[in-house]
Amino acid sequence: MRFLKNIVDFYINSSIHVAFAVFSLVQLTQFIFKIDNLNVALFAFFGTIVGYNFVKYDALARSKKLHMSIQLKTIAVLSFLSFIATGYYFFQLQRITQIIGVAVLILTLLYTLPFFPNKKNARNWAGVKIYIVALCWVGVTVFLPIINADYVWENSILILAIERFILVFVLILIFEIIDLKEDDIHLKTVPQQIGINRTKYVGYAFLIIFVALEFFKTSLEMRVILLKLGISITVFCFLFFASEKKSKYYSTFWVESIPIFWWILLFVFS
Repeated sequence: MRFLKNIVDFYINSSIHVAFAVFSLVQLTQFIFKIDNLNVALFAFFGTIVGYNFVKYDALARSKKLHMSIQLKTIAVLSFLSFIATGYYFFQLQRITQIIGVAVLILTLLYTLPFFPNKKNARNWAGVKIYIVALCWVGVTVFLPIINADYVWENSILILAIERFILVFVLILIFEIIDLKEDDIHLKTVPQQIGINRTKYVGYAFLIIFVALEFFKTSLEMRVILLKLGISITVFCFLFFASEKKSKYYSTFWVESIPIFWWILLFVFS
């Protein structure tokens, strides 16, 4: 059991799991718009590993508080290899897609590094974290594959972007509830500002909008609607049962698995 736990911890701590979630959402976008390009999905996958590990471990490394255990050394090697893979797939993308990718990178750096003297990074700006993360996910999982495919703009793209923002926003709310005891009070996360119960009500309201937006699209598919409804119910349940007492695996594994399950189900029933 200890060996299995170590494997799961490495899988989560190395950001492979969240990278699969991003990969799945890119594939969902490509499925919806009938785009077939694995390069974008793999760029998003490896880029997520690099970006998330940089965000998680950069501050600790610069403050020299990071003890380089065997797991962290392995994560460092994985991140380096992922950086090389990200660079390779970056040059497989169209120029405009590369520009969007660089813009997301800059947003990630802003989230992590203090660019201005005596200023904290964006991660510590009160109430900003949740919006930056959601915008990054929308940029990578919606706009990257669509722009790279030279897809003609239509209203359904904007609707999908709003839906994706809402989904990520609600998932982050679950994380913020779980991490409420550990988060710095100055972060002013949503639960810190309005409490857990009101945070859940906000999440429920957004989930209703998330489902309703499907009916504003020009073409409706019953299987897509049913799967989306099922995912919404799943997110609702995770949000409903979220509390400070839950294990870290509740959010870092199970909640982050939702996009993966969604893509797998859509693939199976397609």
